[in-house]
Amino acid sequence: MIRKHRSIFCILLAVLLTAALLTGCTPAEKAPETAASQTEAPVVSPPAETKASPATKEAPQPSIPEGAEELGEGSKLIYFTATFADGRTSSYAIHTDAETVGDALIAYDLIKGDPGDYGLYVTIVCGEALDWDADHMYWAFYENGEYAMTGVDATPVSDGMSYAFVATEG
Repeated sequence: MIRKHRSIFCILLAVLLTAALLTGCTPAEKAPETAASQTEAPVVSPPAETKASPATKEAPQPSIPEGAEELGEGSKLIYFTATFADGRTSSYAIHTDAETVGDALIAYDLIKGDPGDYGLYVTIVCGEALDWDADHMYWAFYENGEYAMTGVDATPVSDGMSYAFVATEG
């Protein structure tokens, strides 16, 4: 009986590991570290929102963080930060009507990449190229400070969210 349960457990484990490898998931204990020795992406958060005037009943609008370059004129506001291999950062507040984060960033020439089997493979962020074959570095994509579970071209734009690309050693 124990041997039968052990066989089933081994089969399930093999299926789960195969699925993780095929979807590109990285086990937590093997999470990549950035060149700047950071453990998570910086999050550019909007400052505290102001209360709406009771007379107007308008939704409060977050203000743009200090130092962030403001781009676009769309109805949604997202925050984007690039952290380069040398530790420098660039921050943006992007007003967009794009459906995906990838479309929003491409529209302002903030990212470039190559289409692949798993979506857009980002090779250039804010004009800085990383080449896995040459330097074993890549651009890791984060959503609200967490390693993103979808690619940039499959991640829907969510108003007020923070996104980042971080130069990461493999």
